[in-house]
Amino acid sequence: MPWDPQRYNRFKQIRYQPFFDLLNFISAENLKNGVDVGCGTGEPTSFLADKFKNANFLGIDCSEEMLTESRRFEKDNLHFERATIEEFAQSTSTWDLIFSNAALQWSDNHRELFPKLIAKLHPGGQFAVQMPFQRENVLNQLLLELVSEKPFADLLGGFIQISPVLTIDDYVKLLFDSGLQDLDVSLKVYPIIAKSETELYEFISGSALIPYMERLDEAAQELVKTAFIQRIQTYFASFPAVYPFKRILMYGVRE
Repeated sequence: MPWDPQRYNRFKQIRYQPFFDLLNFISAENLKNGVDVGCGTGEPTSFLADKFKNANFLGIDCSEEMLTESRRFEKDNLHFERATIEEFAQSTSTWDLIFSNAALQWSDNHRELFPKLIAKLHPGGQFAVQMPFQRENVLNQLLLELVSEKPFADLLGGFIQISPVLTIDDYVKLLFDSGLQDLDVSLKVYPIIAKSETELYEFISGSALIPYMERLDEAAQELVKTAFIQRIQTYFASFPAVYPFKRILMYGVRE
């Protein structure tokens, strides 16, 4: 999947606030090594390494574009490697902290993935994850409606990116059953004040829209862009408008 770090970073102040909220959960006690699963540009991972200077950190991502950007943040206690989330979950490495900021929503079957990740924690290790709560985010809903209809469904060959994100209740049970205690699972709204429908389109184009656009030629991409912007404008009716962007934050400590 071709990621564009510059486009993604255009809204980094909006994207980073949930990261800092998740960061506040983490304790320095017995923290010697940590991994950022789906590290993206690497800048948030560098904040982790700066805050916990006595720990060694690894950032993993499957995007060469993102890893190229991340390498400028490498330092004595921070390095980056190329790996998919699934490859990492199957690896034999063990950790004091498994951290993931807006990445696990790209991986399927959380009921299998999360226990595998949690099993990689040392006793007392910390699990901290944040994801967009796609099932309730309006832009994701509008996008799903659009790509399910003609002519876009035909152009995409019927492809639809179904969100693997579960319910809040599901995650609480999943984390508990996987051996985590001191649980904190919450849904938080991060309001985005948008000046125009184009601004909201640009926001989602740097993430959820990518799997669709990479399957289309330039002419079809323009059709999707025009139709999607029109739907955003119709839904919000007038601008400036507030977009309640919902995120799920979860934290726990392995027994």
